[in-house]
Amino acid sequence: MKAIALALLIGTIATPAAAADISTHVLDLARGVGGKAVPVVLSRRTADGKWQKVGTATTDADGRVRSFGDAKAFDVGIYSLQFDMSRYPDAAASPFFPEITLTFRVGDKAGHYHVPVVVSPYGYSTYRGN
Repeated sequence: MKAIALALLIGTIATPAAAADISTHVLDLARGVGGKAVPVVLSRRTADGKWQKVGTATTDADGRVRSFGDAKAFDVGIYSLQFDMSRYPDAAASPFFPEITLTFRVGDKAGHYHVPVVVSPYGYSTYRGN
């Protein structure tokens, strides 16, 4: 019993504090596929109101960014996702919205924040996913 209590105590001490996880997904409504190869920049608003880049990624073949960097975890605050749509769906593209920026609040330090964007040639939408 003492060994179990000690293991639980050590495990509790060794476990890092929980922090938010952020992911995203580009969904191409017109083509019915995930938007692959879209560069995405994740930034956090600092106390003085400026934006600080905290991660970059490119959407995978399914249009997903599962994490920004080495499984980074994020504190509460205001974040933005900036999608570079200028070359999507191919190098010759000239989209009406060459850049899409989504700004959102991380309020739960232990939460998962999946913030996808649904795109079409002349519009886009977003929501908090799971």
